[in-house]
Amino acid sequence: MATLLIKNATILVTMDEAQREFPEGGLFIRGGFIEKVGLTAELPQTADETLDLRGHLVLPGLVNTHHHFYQTLTRAVPAAQDANLFNWLKTLYPIWARMTPDDIFLSTQTALAELALSGCTTASDHLYLFPNGARLDDEIAAAKEMGVRIHASRGSMSLGESKGGLPPDSVVDNEENILRDSQRLIEAYHDPTPGSFVQIVLAPCSPFSVTGELMKQSAALARQYAVHLHTHLAETEDEEQFCLRKFGRRPVAYMQSVDWVGEDVWFAHAVYVNGEETRIFAKHGCGVAHCPSSNMRLASGIAPIREYLAAGVKVGLGVDGSASNDGSHMLAEARQAMLLARLKEGITGFSLSNDPSRKLMTGREALRLATRGGAAVLGRTDIGSLEAGKCADFFALNLNRLDYAGALHDPVAAAVFCHPVRVDYTFIGGRPVVRDGVLVTVDESSLIEKHNRAARRLLENK
Repeated sequence: MATLLIKNATILVTMDEAQREFPEGGLFIRGGFIEKVGLTAELPQTADETLDLRGHLVLPGLVNTHHHFYQTLTRAVPAAQDANLFNWLKTLYPIWARMTPDDIFLSTQTALAELALSGCTTASDHLYLFPNGARLDDEIAAAKEMGVRIHASRGSMSLGESKGGLPPDSVVDNEENILRDSQRLIEAYHDPTPGSFVQIVLAPCSPFSVTGELMKQSAALARQYAVHLHTHLAETEDEEQFCLRKFGRRPVAYMQSVDWVGEDVWFAHAVYVNGEETRIFAKHGCGVAHCPSSNMRLASGIAPIREYLAAGVKVGLGVDGSASNDGSHMLAEARQAMLLARLKEGITGFSLSNDPSRKLMTGREALRLATRGGAAVLGRTDIGSLEAGKCADFFALNLNRLDYAGALHDPVAAAVFCHPVRVDYTFIGGRPVVRDGVLVTVDESSLIEKHNRAARRLLENK
């Protein structure tokens, strides 16, 4: 098996349980997995390929736990720029209904290119509408070309406007088709083995776009095949009121009623969750994908991340859809998570002088959410840290740049505190996806041209 030696990193951060950081650190990689991590001098000194990362910070690959790749085609749409979630969705659904299989393929590559250039090595995507013959297969094929690990969620919407749901009837599907296709995708693509590049997730879109029966049937099917479950939950106060009116329950109680609690479940956003509901998440092992940029963009609110972490709830980060974030930069999302957690403390009157035992979220804590936290949310034990036996997924930042001038006394914190930048290297399974700041698995200029052409077609075809 091919070997790779990474050596002389200014600091290599493992994000392991011991939170080790190695000056002049390195990795010895064999067959896509880490064989040894530590000081460069202690590693084998010969390999099939050697990469000297002197002057660089090396970190575990970031894990994105919630995204909608297709939304890269509808960023900053004028009519949706200043809308809250429900109005934003109603504005964009008719545009999304015009997408084709090629649009799904292109938008996946665009989103994954952005993510890889921001240090992301594993991404979970939530594709919940399939217009004009589009399939989740289109996304999986695009990710394979990019060389990025994905958790491809077979999303669904079955509750159209005519039945009391939010989406127009033109973008919903019937439940028999949804379940049949979900089973097909699991059997065709799901790989649960260590180092897998594709795992399938079942992901009905939200409480206001599917029926309770589909939620129950999806949960049963997922557990039959041992795959994970994902949905949006408690994102806005509007959703809370919708659930109370339609189901007579708050969103978390509704999830319990349809068998959607457990270690195999994670929820996107989870902004409006109270103390008792937080304890339910912790008791049953549910995870949360925290999406700070999207929640600010749509004025949805601030998720109770400190409370989740204190209760033992698994928390990862998600950039969310690129029409509610308008970017796919995972390192920037870690920074936003740290800053928003601090803002929430200020809003609630927290003061270090009043409670010196309680600390503000640190840069390293934000990085843990983006690495170990995301891996735990996705149920992966083979990613999220740089340790022997784990996947050789990592990224590197050149510290000799203007962005980090004056911050080299703590390069690890600087990666989060300073303005986010493009990374210089991203390796996934020991293979480069970004080298010297350039994508190596796709031609960036050509991708941008094709993607912009598709985006113009969607918006002009009114």
